Amino acid sequence: MNKLDNPILQVLEGYKAAVWAKDADSFVALYDRDAVVFDMWGTWSYNGIASWRAMTEGWFGSLDAQRVIVDFSDAHTMVAADLAVVHAFATYKAVDASGVELRAMDNRLTMALRQQADGWKIVHQHTSSPIEAGTAQVIFRR
Repeated sequence: MNKLDNPILQVLEGYKAAVWAKDADSFVALYDRDAVVFDMWGTWSYNGIASWRAMTEGWFGSLDAQRVIVDFSDAHTMVAADLAVVHAFATYKAVDASGVELRAMDNRLTMALRQQADGWKIVHQHTSSPIEAGTAQVIFRR
């Protein structure tokens, strides 16, 4: 099944497009209003769309002229009735206005989605990276 046939992979495509465009409205529209997000940065959890929107606006606003390219690899989906899970590796690359890569990192990403009247919505998201045992440093490259 390709991305065009798989509505869960279409959500990932929407995620990529919204991040590239720095479009907070399109980004948070991918999420359920009661979504719980376990993100990697600074906050233990985001509970509900208002807190996730605030994080998103802060992230996109901090980029100035930079943009972020998101690539998903090894995405696997499981669907049962109106619930779905997808897990993948996500690479985030910040680029300047001319497309030069400034920095990049890899994350592990898991999303739980629920089918709603207006499509599949992310109800839970969890991102992580492993910790190197000897130094307790986060491993940002796969």
